[in-house]
Amino acid sequence: MTAKVAASVRAWALTDVGKVRDHNEDAYLVDRKLGLFIVADGMGGHAAGEVASRMAVHTVAEAVRRQASVLTAYQDDPEQAVHRKDLLTLLESAVQEGCSTVYEESRRDIKKRGMGTTIEVLLVVGTKAFAAHVGDSRIYLLRQDGVHQLTEDHSLINELIRRGRMSPERLASVEQKNAVTRALGPYPSVEVDVFDFDLLAGDRIILCSDGLSNHLEPQDLSETLDSADLDAAAQALVDLANDRGGRDNITAIVVAIDASKDDAEALAARFQLRFDHLRNTPFFRYLDYKETVRVLGAAEQQSFTAGALVVTEGEAGDALYLILTGAVEVLAHDRQVAKLLAGEHFGELALIDKSPRSASVRTLEPCEMLLLRRVEFFDILRNEHGIAVKLLWSFLGVLAGRLRDANKSGIRPDALSTTFSDDELTAKTLQEDLPDM
Repeated sequence: MTAKVAASVRAWALTDVGKVRDHNEDAYLVDRKLGLFIVADGMGGHAAGEVASRMAVHTVAEAVRRQASVLTAYQDDPEQAVHRKDLLTLLESAVQEGCSTVYEESRRDIKKRGMGTTIEVLLVVGTKAFAAHVGDSRIYLLRQDGVHQLTEDHSLINELIRRGRMSPERLASVEQKNAVTRALGPYPSVEVDVFDFDLLAGDRIILCSDGLSNHLEPQDLSETLDSADLDAAAQALVDLANDRGGRDNITAIVVAIDASKDDAEALAARFQLRFDHLRNTPFFRYLDYKETVRVLGAAEQQSFTAGALVVTEGEAGDALYLILTGAVEVLAHDRQVAKLLAGEHFGELALIDKSPRSASVRTLEPCEMLLLRRVEFFDILRNEHGIAVKLLWSFLGVLAGRLRDANKSGIRPDALSTTFSDDELTAKTLQEDLPDM
């Protein structure tokens, strides 16, 4: 098991009515002890938006607190993939509970019919952050010199841009910029984006309503936080949004991740090793920074002793293995056919094919490996369409390269099914494994 390192969390929050609205429909929560942070932006007539956002924040927070044992289980053994999945499931169910609560209240009181709210939830557990997102409020990650928007707006505008039906340059002429395609409350349930990512010492995470993000460019976040003391960071962001018009309610939570010098170096080294090796793997070379962080969040790291049998010839496989440190040998019928070193990978076609392994892999020395399992891979394909296109394109490129190599080697086309029987990609496999895509 990978050694644990300690990280501490500081946070500052502020909400403001802005310069145009006469009441504030935003709500937020900061629970430093639990590591829970929430921002919600309500919508609806009269005071219904304010009711929706506060109700959602309270319901989600209470749902997480009731399941504190799930957080403890992850803290005790963060390398267990099941604990990570349990935390993501907890956040999704908490947001669904919030959605149902707001919906039932809107049905009970006719004056609140149609009310709803966006929501951003961040839960920091150990050296990992778990997030849930619905609507057009946002979560940003400020890391070193980069600013990364971790969430994708669930808005009509963003959907039109994503489908190529509107250019970003035309946004200024659009009146209904704040029309959302997902929210808590209008319906009894909602589709929730959940994801997780590794934390580094020095990371700053911003949760904000669109009253802030609509007035700022990503670089403004970095410049403001760099120039302001962190104790005044939330105030500085709100002031900047007001200076630029303050057309909506403004809410910002700034979360800072700290660690001792030794732990900070360990966190950075561990992340950079995983990040660099993943980006250098052909299947992930087209991913941007945010997308790579998403894939890393879905992967698990395992340690193996020297002489350990990682995969066994003839047995079914379900994971891609990326060697972070150490070396392995590939054995076919107990004969070494290859040696793989740090930065190399094996088993990638097990992500999309259930055929038995065509060879065994045994460690030659102690190894650390990154595993991406088929179930996690399919979750990415289902929920992250942008990443899915890039990954599938990369897979096709690799497979095409193998076919070209086979043709150069003089292998007859009718022999390909025999030569590649263990790596064969079939329509039947995809039909069985991806029924909802």
